Amino acid sequence: MLSLLFLAKKRKRTLEETVELIQQGDTALNNELIESYKPFIAKTVSSVCKRYIHESDDEFSIGLIAFNEAIEKYSPDKGSSLISFSEVLIKRRVIDYIRKQSKFQNLSFNGGSNLEDDDTGSAIEDELSIEDFRKKTDEELRKEEILQFTQILQEFDLTFSDLIEQSPKHADARKNAMTVAKILVENDELKKILYDKKKLPIKQLESYVSLSRKTIERNRKYIIAISLILTGDYIFLKDYIKGVLET
Repeated sequence: MLSLLFLAKKRKRTLEETVELIQQGDTALNNELIESYKPFIAKTVSSVCKRYIHESDDEFSIGLIAFNEAIEKYSPDKGSSLISFSEVLIKRRVIDYIRKQSKFQNLSFNGGSNLEDDDTGSAIEDELSIEDFRKKTDEELRKEEILQFTQILQEFDLTFSDLIEQSPKHADARKNAMTVAKILVENDELKKILYDKKKLPIKQLESYVSLSRKTIERNRKYIIAISLILTGDYIFLKDYIKGVLET
């Protein structure tokens, strides 16, 4: 008995358990975790800025704040690890910072008097380069998001192509399937069954929707995929869902 207690004490906490303690108010542990992940933060910020980032750089401070925000907001129910979640959040915050800085510099520049034509042309080029940067960074984040989502789908024995191939052909059918997914994720019991058993709780869903069991079963893979998107931090994929609902 004593040996079991000793082993239990010796067992190293998982990252998720550490975050849970921090969210319960352990500020010392929070500082310790942030300190230990500074290299990860610097690496993530550097990947966005395309240069080595020092702790004295403003961009690093943005990354630090974003990592702390990720700790506060993280929930394992969203289907991603803290590392994946924080990486996406850090990149978004740094990109937003760069955009705001670039916009501010352009406003200050354009606010001057007696600008020469060359200066105006330079400002336009700067604006175009910022837009190009935005498109490239959005594309990188979209690819990362799809990669993370694909990894989550594997746990449910699904692939990303299932979301495309199993998508109902008719708009009404897609909307019905998405309605089922929304009902599922808003119900803690149904959501727990989905994540625990890695399958759609069709029998239980029948009590909440007017669709037949056969219809739910036919769209099973699509409903699971949409449910995972709704419960996760998938900015671009959620935009896809909005687009489908609006069609």
